[in-house]
Amino acid sequence: MEKTAHKKKQRTEGDGVDRLLSFIEESPCCYQSVQNIKQELDQEGFVEIEETERFELEPGGKYYVNRNDSSLIAFRLPVKEWKGFHMIASHSDSPAFKVKGSPELASEDKYIRLNVEKYGGMILSTWLDRPLSVAGRIAVSGKGEIRSIPVDLKQDLLVIPNLAVHMNREMNKGVEYNPQTDMLPLYGGADGKDTFLKLLAQAGGVREEELLDFDLYVYNREKGTRLGAEGEFIGSPRLDDLECVFASLEAMREIPAGNYVNLIAVFDNEEVGSLTRQGAASTFLRDTLRRICESFCMTEGDYLRLLADSFMLSADNAHALHPAHPEKADPVNRPFLNEGIVIKYHGGQKYTTDAVSGAAVKELCKREGIPFQTYYNRSDLAGGSTLGNLSAGQVPVRTADIGLAQLSMHSAFETAGSRDVAYMMDVMKAFFRL
Repeated sequence: MEKTAHKKKQRTEGDGVDRLLSFIEESPCCYQSVQNIKQELDQEGFVEIEETERFELEPGGKYYVNRNDSSLIAFRLPVKEWKGFHMIASHSDSPAFKVKGSPELASEDKYIRLNVEKYGGMILSTWLDRPLSVAGRIAVSGKGEIRSIPVDLKQDLLVIPNLAVHMNREMNKGVEYNPQTDMLPLYGGADGKDTFLKLLAQAGGVREEELLDFDLYVYNREKGTRLGAEGEFIGSPRLDDLECVFASLEAMREIPAGNYVNLIAVFDNEEVGSLTRQGAASTFLRDTLRRICESFCMTEGDYLRLLADSFMLSADNAHALHPAHPEKADPVNRPFLNEGIVIKYHGGQKYTTDAVSGAAVKELCKREGIPFQTYYNRSDLAGGSTLGNLSAGQVPVRTADIGLAQLSMHSAFETAGSRDVAYMMDVMKAFFRL
């Protein structure tokens, strides 16, 4: 595996970890993630612009726009004429259970369970026997319009109980969980009937009769924490991909634009294929870039010229070598926790990194003293996909896929390296300084 041969920068172990874990705790699903990003940007003086309004932008300005309350694009403009766009893409969503309409299901007239379905490629067993809650948004009527209100029930409300080993003596030989039968969260006893919608309305500060619909996700209530003999690891829900979201937000907050527009795009629905109006395969990024150019009276030719000198970092976490299953990794491209950012490659272009874009990231890392590693799937295992190749269908720019090495990807509680958080922030800040 290729790694940097130069001396690594000295780091305070866990630099940035406390802020990351706080951000994740306050971001139980995509809607709260975007809400928290907006609050951070507001504090830094960014101006929100609505897609329904004209973009009236000023040189040196800093702005953001959101779509669907679950995706957001923020950008800083250069003071003088610029060369192109430097962009970082990540995603706000994580695998979870999504609450269905008519959410309460009675069981034996004694229990009430929530009616849920899978969202994304989850490790089902990791959701069992944990304190769970619900967050998302509600849609309510009022004053002649539909309003979207973020809600987070913020209490240990639910649990998905395992079947006792006494009732399944073969359990430790492996269990195939049925999402409809085994994975519906226990909400309450018989007295809890017809209370869930009331709870939602109360959380949103509205009357129950105003509530028309909802987008709600079950989330793990366990807080992120430092792990390991020397605190060298972190364990948390939703590290994929809120680690990269957090790092890109830190870079956006701190680094002004130079000769390029600095831009972060936080997309929703990556875990289910990105084929939505707010996903990476949508026109959201393309629309925003075109309207930025339009605000400065640029032509279509000007826009295409800027794209030709643009670059994107598609930032989504990567698989670390598993200590119990090293055979699942490529024989030589074997990322580890705390050994730097990961540059991801795929022969079928599920990751967009090629020789030129990969070399650009490596050169940047070497110049800044930031360690890096490379990832390829084993040749006989199918891998996942991410943002870069999908967004390229709308905005065809040079792209490299990067991430941070982690274990237990798509678990309800994932593991990563505490030192890697700072490495990712450093590479993103360096990228925006170019």
